[in-house]
Amino acid sequence: MSENRTPVAESQRTIGQLVADATHDVQGLVKSEIALAKAEVQQGAKVLGKGAGLLAGAGFVALLGLIFLFHTLAQVIAIWLPAWAGYAITTGLLFLVAAVLGLIGKNALSKARPKPERAIAEAEKTIAALKG
Repeated sequence: MSENRTPVAESQRTIGQLVADATHDVQGLVKSEIALAKAEVQQGAKVLGKGAGLLAGAGFVALLGLIFLFHTLAQVIAIWLPAWAGYAITTGLLFLVAAVLGLIGKNALSKARPKPERAIAEAEKTIAALKG
């Protein structure tokens, strides 16, 4: 009698099978959304780390600049010779480097987006599609 089955009966699936397939599909969607969110957060964290490193470098160079500024002032007060001009130029260059590093670091931090915006948007679309 199993040979007398109609193609319609073989192609029809039970509600349990449909629910199992839907559950499997939803699990796949959730896993992919989590992977997308994780990738976005990692990318944002890398940008934040780079910006923080550049700002730390700017702070260190600025500290060196202060040291040279104090050496310059000491030389200017102690001796009125051209040696102070070398100290002044070095100090100016260090502050210029600190300013450039600070601006680059600030720019990098302003571009960072650690919030997984695309993953959230996709999750909202998925929820809306499942609801109706």
